[in-house]
Amino acid sequence: MYPIAIPGRVITLREVRPDDAADALAIVGDDRVTRWLSFDSRDQAATAAMVEGAVSRAQLHPRNEYYLAIADTSDRMIGFARLGLTGHQAAKLGYAIGAEHWGRGYATDAARTIIEYGFRELKLHRITAAIGPDNAASIGVAKRLGMRYEGRLRDHVFTNGAWRDSQLYSILAPEWNDTAG
Repeated sequence: MYPIAIPGRVITLREVRPDDAADALAIVGDDRVTRWLSFDSRDQAATAAMVEGAVSRAQLHPRNEYYLAIADTSDRMIGFARLGLTGHQAAKLGYAIGAEHWGRGYATDAARTIIEYGFRELKLHRITAAIGPDNAASIGVAKRLGMRYEGRLRDHVFTNGAWRDSQLYSILAPEWNDTAG
Protein backbone atom coordinates (compact mmCIF):
# COMPACT_ATOMS: atom_id res chain seq x y z
CA MET A 1 0.00 0.00 0.00
CA TYR A 2 1.75 3.09 -1.23
CA PRO A 3 1.20 5.95 -0.88
CA ILE A 4 -1.01 6.17 2.17
CA ALA A 5 -2.59 9.07 4.02
CA ILE A 6 -4.39 8.52 7.30
CA PRO A 7 -6.52 11.30 8.75
CA GLY A 8 -6.35 11.79 12.50
CA ARG A 9 -8.45 14.09 14.64
CA VAL A 10 -6.16 17.13 14.25
CA ILE A 11 -3.32 15.86 12.05
CA THR A 12 -2.86 13.68 8.98
CA LEU A 13 -0.27 10.95 8.67
CA ARG A 14 1.11 10.78 5.15
CA GLU A 15 4.11 9.41 3.34
CA VAL A 16 7.37 11.28 3.80
CA ARG A 17 8.32 13.12 0.59
CA PRO A 18 11.68 14.41 -0.67
CA ASP A 19 10.43 17.99 -0.23
CA ASP A 20 10.02 17.34 3.53
CA ALA A 21 13.80 17.54 4.11
CA ALA A 22 13.82 21.13 5.45
CA ASP A 23 10.89 20.46 7.79
CA ALA A 24 12.52 17.19 8.90
CA LEU A 25 15.75 19.05 9.71
CA ALA A 26 13.80 21.43 11.96
CA ILE A 27 12.74 18.34 13.94
CA VAL A 28 15.73 15.95 13.95
CA GLY A 29 18.28 18.76 13.92
CA ASP A 30 16.88 20.26 17.12
CA ASP A 31 18.56 19.16 20.37
CA ARG A 32 15.35 19.91 22.28
CA VAL A 33 13.63 17.17 20.25
CA THR A 34 16.44 14.62 19.89
CA ARG A 35 17.09 14.76 23.62
CA TRP A 36 14.13 12.41 23.85
CA LEU A 37 14.89 10.23 20.80
CA SER A 38 17.17 7.24 20.28
CA PHE A 39 19.60 9.19 18.08
CA ASP A 40 21.60 12.42 18.24
CA SER A 41 20.66 15.55 16.31
CA ARG A 42 21.28 15.24 12.60
CA ASP A 43 22.80 17.72 10.20
CA GLN A 44 21.40 18.60 6.78
CA ALA A 45 23.15 15.74 4.93
CA ALA A 46 22.12 13.13 7.51
CA THR A 47 18.54 14.42 7.48
CA ALA A 48 18.40 14.28 3.67
CA ALA A 49 19.66 10.67 3.83
CA MET A 50 17.02 9.88 6.48
CA VAL A 51 14.25 11.30 4.27
CA GLU A 52 15.56 9.47 1.17
CA GLY A 53 15.70 6.23 3.17
CA ALA A 54 12.13 6.66 4.43
CA VAL A 55 10.87 7.32 0.88
CA SER A 56 12.73 4.29 -0.42
CA ARG A 57 11.64 1.91 2.36
CA ALA A 58 8.01 2.99 1.94
CA GLN A 59 8.02 1.44 -1.52
CA LEU A 60 9.35 -1.96 -0.47
CA HIS A 61 7.09 -4.95 -0.86
CA PRO A 62 6.42 -6.33 1.61
CA ARG A 63 6.67 -3.14 3.58
CA ASN A 64 8.44 -3.49 6.94
CA GLU A 65 8.18 0.11 8.14
CA TYR A 66 5.58 2.86 8.18
CA TYR A 67 7.62 6.03 8.71
CA LEU A 68 5.02 8.71 8.15
CA ALA A 69 5.05 12.49 8.26
CA ILE A 70 2.76 14.11 10.79
CA ALA A 71 1.22 16.90 8.73
CA ASP A 72 -0.74 19.90 9.94
CA THR A 73 -3.74 21.38 8.14
CA SER A 74 -1.43 23.05 5.58
CA ASP A 75 0.17 19.63 4.80
CA ARG A 76 3.48 20.78 6.32
CA MET A 77 5.52 18.13 8.15
CA ILE A 78 5.56 18.97 11.87
CA GLY A 79 6.73 15.58 13.11
CA PHE A 80 6.87 11.92 12.29
CA ALA A 81 5.30 8.69 13.49
CA ARG A 82 6.73 5.26 12.86
CA LEU A 83 5.68 1.65 13.13
CA GLY A 84 8.63 -0.67 12.56
CA LEU A 85 7.36 -4.19 12.00
CA THR A 86 9.16 -6.71 14.21
CA GLY A 87 8.42 -10.37 14.07
CA HIS A 88 4.99 -11.92 13.83
CA GLN A 89 2.18 -9.31 14.03
CA ALA A 90 4.28 -6.96 16.16
CA ALA A 91 5.65 -3.45 15.76
CA LYS A 92 7.67 -0.81 17.56
CA LEU A 93 6.09 2.63 17.83
CA GLY A 94 8.04 5.87 17.64
CA TYR A 95 7.08 9.50 17.17
CA ALA A 96 8.45 13.01 17.44
CA ILE A 97 6.96 16.48 17.13
CA GLY A 98 8.86 19.67 16.33
CA ALA A 99 9.42 21.66 19.54
CA GLU A 100 7.40 24.64 18.33
CA HIS A 101 4.35 22.35 18.10
CA TRP A 102 4.59 20.73 21.56
CA GLY A 103 1.65 20.82 23.93
CA ARG A 104 -1.12 20.83 21.31
CA GLY A 105 -2.07 17.14 21.35
CA TYR A 106 -0.37 16.34 18.04
CA ALA A 107 1.75 13.49 19.45
CA THR A 108 -1.27 11.86 21.08
CA ASP A 109 -3.33 12.16 17.90
CA ALA A 110 -0.49 10.85 15.71
CA ALA A 111 0.24 7.91 18.02
CA ARG A 112 -3.47 7.07 18.30
CA THR A 113 -3.86 7.25 14.53
CA ILE A 114 -0.88 5.03 13.71
CA ILE A 115 -1.77 2.50 16.45
CA GLU A 116 -5.30 2.30 15.06
CA TYR A 117 -3.86 1.75 11.58
CA GLY A 118 -1.53 -0.94 12.91
CA PHE A 119 -4.30 -2.91 14.57
CA ARG A 120 -7.09 -2.38 12.02
CA GLU A 121 -5.24 -2.41 8.69
CA LEU A 122 -1.99 -4.25 9.39
CA LYS A 123 -3.67 -6.77 11.70
CA LEU A 124 -0.96 -6.40 14.34
CA HIS A 125 -1.31 -8.13 17.69
CA ARG A 126 1.23 -6.16 19.75
CA ILE A 127 2.69 -2.64 19.59
CA THR A 128 5.49 -1.50 21.89
CA ALA A 129 7.10 1.85 22.67
CA ALA A 130 10.50 2.30 24.35
CA ILE A 131 10.52 5.68 26.07
CA GLY A 132 13.26 7.48 27.98
CA PRO A 133 12.41 7.44 31.71
CA ASP A 134 12.65 11.25 31.95
CA ASN A 135 10.30 11.85 29.00
CA ALA A 136 7.15 12.58 31.01
CA ALA A 137 5.25 13.92 27.99
CA SER A 138 5.76 10.75 25.95
CA ILE A 139 5.00 8.51 28.91
CA GLY A 140 1.77 10.49 29.29
CA VAL A 141 0.91 9.82 25.64
CA ALA A 142 1.48 6.08 26.10
CA LYS A 143 -0.67 5.96 29.23
CA ARG A 144 -3.48 8.04 27.64
CA LEU A 145 -3.61 5.53 24.82
CA GLY A 146 -3.93 2.58 27.20
CA MET A 147 -0.38 1.27 26.86
CA ARG A 148 0.88 -0.69 29.85
CA TYR A 149 4.26 -0.40 31.50
CA GLU A 150 6.24 -3.63 31.10
CA GLY A 151 9.62 -2.80 32.55
CA ARG A 152 12.92 -0.98 32.19
CA LEU A 153 15.44 -1.72 29.45
CA ARG A 154 18.84 -0.93 30.97
CA ASP A 155 21.36 0.96 28.82
CA HIS A 156 18.99 0.54 25.90
CA VAL A 157 20.26 3.33 23.63
CA PHE A 158 23.46 5.32 23.28
CA THR A 159 22.54 8.92 22.56
CA ASN A 160 23.88 12.34 23.38
CA GLY A 161 27.16 10.82 24.54
CA ALA A 162 25.75 8.42 27.13
CA TRP A 163 23.83 5.23 27.60
CA ARG A 164 20.17 5.71 28.44
CA ASP A 165 17.60 3.36 29.85
CA SER A 166 14.18 3.06 28.27
CA GLN A 167 10.83 2.20 29.78
CA LEU A 168 8.92 -0.32 27.73
CA TYR A 169 5.19 0.16 27.18
CA SER A 170 2.89 -2.04 25.12
CA ILE A 171 -0.65 -2.55 24.03
CA LEU A 172 -2.29 -5.64 22.53
CA ALA A 173 -5.01 -5.66 19.90
CA PRO A 174 -7.75 -6.91 22.29
CA GLU A 175 -6.86 -4.14 24.77
CA TRP A 176 -7.01 -1.52 22.02
CA ASN A 177 -10.38 -2.81 20.85
CA ASP A 178 -11.67 -2.53 24.43
CA THR A 179 -10.44 1.05 24.95
CA ALA A 180 -10.62 2.56 21.45
CA GLY A 181 -13.59 0.65 20.12
